[in-house]
Amino acid sequence: MTILLFVVFLLLLIFGFPVAFALGLASFVFILFSDLPFIVIPQKMYAGLDVFVLLSIPGFILAGNLMNASGITNRIIQLCNALFGHIRGGLGLANVGASMLFGGISGTAIADTASIGSVMIPAMEKEGYDTDFSCAVTATSSTIGPIIPPSLPMIIAATLTGLSVGKLFIAGIVPGLLLGMGLMLVTYIISIKKKYPKNPRVSFLQMAKSFYQAFWAILMTLLILFGIIGGVFTPTEASIVAVVYAMAIGLFVYGELKLRMIPKIILESAKMTASLMVLVGFANLFAWIMTVEEIPQLIAQSLLNITENKILLLLLINLLLLFVGAFMETIASLLILFPVLLGVAVHIGVDPIQFAMIMVVNLVIGLTTPPVGVCLFVASSIGKIPMEKIAKAGVPFLLVSLFVLLLVTFVPGISLFLPSLFYD
Repeated sequence: MTILLFVVFLLLLIFGFPVAFALGLASFVFILFSDLPFIVIPQKMYAGLDVFVLLSIPGFILAGNLMNASGITNRIIQLCNALFGHIRGGLGLANVGASMLFGGISGTAIADTASIGSVMIPAMEKEGYDTDFSCAVTATSSTIGPIIPPSLPMIIAATLTGLSVGKLFIAGIVPGLLLGMGLMLVTYIISIKKKYPKNPRVSFLQMAKSFYQAFWAILMTLLILFGIIGGVFTPTEASIVAVVYAMAIGLFVYGELKLRMIPKIILESAKMTASLMVLVGFANLFAWIMTVEEIPQLIAQSLLNITENKILLLLLINLLLLFVGAFMETIASLLILFPVLLGVAVHIGVDPIQFAMIMVVNLVIGLTTPPVGVCLFVASSIGKIPMEKIAKAGVPFLLVSLFVLLLVTFVPGISLFLPSLFYD
């Protein structure tokens, strides 16, 4: 019966079904041919959704969409251009920098690729950058978004295990910065090699103006992060504060958000939330069936039977996650595998917060690797070039991402130093 579950799931993925429906249909077929009653389907789906912290997800999605509609993306890009435009390959560096700042608003890689890519990819092409390079920079730098807080994958990880959302958020800061700086270094080296252009240095007045215009976006990230860390509000309350803040900035500071636009933004945010919640519900049902069939114990025992050496086990887990991330969506992979592999990690002495970082960094790398790298697809549609060309141009960036992953895996302080400063 277990084989039936996975065969149906894989066949549905091969035939192009969305991951959420592949999980749901595979679970339905399993229950149909088993002794389990159909009532477990709504029960287990609801159990997966009946978690208070999940209420923060629609709030953060709505806040990000409100800020995006307010013209915040363009202001972030202008600030990064002012900071990096005078350096060789400045637009590429600004692309990465914008992703680091925008990641603190959206928390999702796909939103980052679509929002920044729609502006930066045409701009880079116009300045003489190769299209495949422009798309590769955009797609790979967008993976910083789910690492730098607020992060939707980290909220999911917290709901699965009871870990502190605040600790997870702050643990992602150093890995996110390391990834951003690494991608900037590669961008700079390639830009020098290919003689990509640089722009004149902006004046101090222009720099100050760009910083002021992007200040409110940066402040929003700090407000969310330190509000949660300081215990001023919970993650769910923080998401509502973010919505109110985003609406106030869009309406009264920038003035680009109009009241007539808000219903459409709410509707789009509701659609995004609904699709994510359906995925969470079906993935929870799928994970419950795996638990009933004792698959997690089998996976854990199989890994421990191979070796109990900490270094080798972490390498094996990384390889497994990189493989899974290339085929499955980040949230679905987290829901199914995180509770399973966390037990193995704790058994060999890995801190749960550090392991959550290892999981998230691993799985977001999959967003830029074929065959199901969704960020590659988004960048491909914007740049109008084949995904294979972007993947090839993205190899140097992928190597940097893997290096950062190894640092996060084998240097615990990268993930744990900041949480240790703010939490006992």
